[in-house]
Amino acid sequence: MNSDLWITVPREVFPQSSPMIRLHDHARRANLAVMGSTQEFDLVVIGSGPGGQKAAIAAAKLGKSVAVIERGRMLGGVCVNTGTIPSKTLREAVVYLTGMSQRELYGSSYRVKERITPADLLRRTTHVIGREQDVVRNQLLRNGVELFEGHGRFLDPHTLVIEDPTRDENVNIRARYVVIATGTKPVRPAGVNFDEERVLDSDGILDLKSLPQSMVVVGAGVIGIEYASMFAALGTKVTVIEKRPTMLDFCDSEIIESLKFHLRDLAVTFRFGEEVTAVDVGPGGTLTTLASGKQIPAETVMYSAGRQGQTEHLDVAQAGLEIDSRGRIFVDDNYQTKVDHIYAVGDVIGFPALAATSMDQGRLAAYHAFGEPCKGMTDLQPIGIYSIPEVSYVGATEVDLTDSSVPYEVGVSRYRELARGQIAGDSYGMLKLLVSTEDLTLLGVHIFGSNATELVHIGQAVMGCGGTVEYLVDAVFNYPTFSEAYKVAALDVMNKLRALNQFRS
Repeated sequence: MNSDLWITVPREVFPQSSPMIRLHDHARRANLAVMGSTQEFDLVVIGSGPGGQKAAIAAAKLGKSVAVIERGRMLGGVCVNTGTIPSKTLREAVVYLTGMSQRELYGSSYRVKERITPADLLRRTTHVIGREQDVVRNQLLRNGVELFEGHGRFLDPHTLVIEDPTRDENVNIRARYVVIATGTKPVRPAGVNFDEERVLDSDGILDLKSLPQSMVVVGAGVIGIEYASMFAALGTKVTVIEKRPTMLDFCDSEIIESLKFHLRDLAVTFRFGEEVTAVDVGPGGTLTTLASGKQIPAETVMYSAGRQGQTEHLDVAQAGLEIDSRGRIFVDDNYQTKVDHIYAVGDVIGFPALAATSMDQGRLAAYHAFGEPCKGMTDLQPIGIYSIPEVSYVGATEVDLTDSSVPYEVGVSRYRELARGQIAGDSYGMLKLLVSTEDLTLLGVHIFGSNATELVHIGQAVMGCGGTVEYLVDAVFNYPTFSEAYKVAALDVMNKLRALNQFRS
């Protein structure tokens, strides 16, 4: 790369950028668009979501020349624009406006706003999306990353063309290494007419013109349950249809039973072991027909039937790559594809498909490409489900430990026993510790209720350091807090183990 000329300009000239602007880069980019020449980079990242962004910045920090390709108006990727950020912001708006967390104190009819509209919910979402896009843009520019707008596709294993209908000519760029971080989109089953008004997927649900009085949610995965709980909190009569006999079976069964009980209390109906055969749309709404013959009328149907990798536009065959039936790319433990200089990270490679893990995947892929030493991904990955109430866990479940014949004991703390639980109006939450009876190490932490996705990191830290439940017994927690649940659960475990030891002696 040639040396760059830096000058300081007033922020109002480039309001979205750092005040330090590389004139050479901006002029060079303009010339590329006009002349159609080919620029070379050490790393080209396709996609600016969590994985792509962190891969780009990690490589830039190593002094490499980096470019990011992103579709128009999708800076930050699916995470910022249609997935994690808007759905979690929507959840916060729902919890606040419905007064859900205060109903135990002020009555079941308590609401902050009596008539809640989509505009009320999306006002906060739009604001947060805009701010997050600014953060992503500024971080990339601050680290000297080139940002190209348009669809990128392979011409050969090292060359990509960037297509943008707003430009007269396409732009070609060459890459020493490539990271594919294009994310996923909702699967749309064949035969279902998604009219974007009555029948929608989990992306389209953000564009509802009015709040439905009734809704069918097809799929009881993480996304389906999150949205089902949000609309149930808003007063929508929700029916969840799932072809499997259970939901979220990767979580602790007791925790999920608590979640189901709470959702049923919000008038959610579950239809497990059922499969949708048809969705008809009429003037009055929709009619969902199940294989069992049941028919469910509702104003709206939302499909949450899995995700599809966004790889169809990449021309991966030109790079020597293949994709599976869900558009996903196979990688090894270093996130390297079968083409040595091409990596893939994030949702496009499949499980666990979480923003948090995608970030580390991107960083580790960049380090591996450029020979930077690193320890690799930690085995302890927290899982968070942003339903109302939240669910989160880290480590093993009781089923895991039983199947592996690992002896353990359980300690439980109920939020209703905590002063903070009473103050916050959460009497249903719980924290559960799984502890080894052999060496007292913490094997798993499972939480249901307020702040679950935050609280889980205390257990994660203790487990990551090889700590025992004795640390939690001796630790002093701020009072009153939800974190105190760890001490209560730890004491519960130790009391059970003491009784067991007395019996043995």
